[in-house]
Amino acid sequence: MDLSSVILMTGGSVGFFRVVNAGVSKLPIPESARRNTWKWRNISASFVHSFITATLAVLCFFLHPQMAEDLIETHSVFSHALVSFSIGYFIYDFFDMVTNQKLNQSWELLFHHIVVITCFGLSVLSCRYIGFSVVALLVEINSVFLHFRQILRMANIVTGTLYRVNSMINLGTYVVFRINTLAWMTRWLVLNREKVPLLAYTLGSVGMAIMTVMNIVLFYRLLRSDFLKNSTRETKKEKEM
Repeated sequence: MDLSSVILMTGGSVGFFRVVNAGVSKLPIPESARRNTWKWRNISASFVHSFITATLAVLCFFLHPQMAEDLIETHSVFSHALVSFSIGYFIYDFFDMVTNQKLNQSWELLFHHIVVITCFGLSVLSCRYIGFSVVALLVEINSVFLHFRQILRMANIVTGTLYRVNSMINLGTYVVFRINTLAWMTRWLVLNREKVPLLAYTLGSVGMAIMTVMNIVLFYRLLRSDFLKNSTRETKKEKEM
């Protein structure tokens, strides 16, 4: 893909998620979510992005398995377009948060988006590390369940089988596709140090370090919210009986 195609795909992605956001606002919204309709629309758009990119990232490696053997130079037009599409989402989401939230409420995600846009942008413009970027998008497999969890909580569905099952799948995919994937990417970066230019290596290393810290913190929050608190409540009930 040339520069004009990258700009077209990225811009089209920004427009697509603006349409998704507008479309969600026209659908029925749960009573419990109406006090923060912006967040409901934002999470819904994030869910759509996760579902699309998670599916297509797996498809990229299925259709072009050679990419797994060379994450630097080997890629397909399809995988290049996918990374460009994802950049568009992060640009859209960045400005959606900037215009609708206070900085102290969203600075972590804004910083995350800046890192992702920079890393993915370097990849699509140089036509290198596309495979590495698609590996990073495998994290979105977990994001599907992570965003669905937020949707359930906003809809006030925090008990019952659906929420419990999603919580367990969310935690499992978090370890496999988020923590393990980032650990594997960090290891790959270290082992391929000589093949990666200093700028790209530094950018990748800093990005991986930031993502790792953020993911460990989020994992603890999820574990405490969905499992540890419930265990504490059950223990208290048993003591009261």
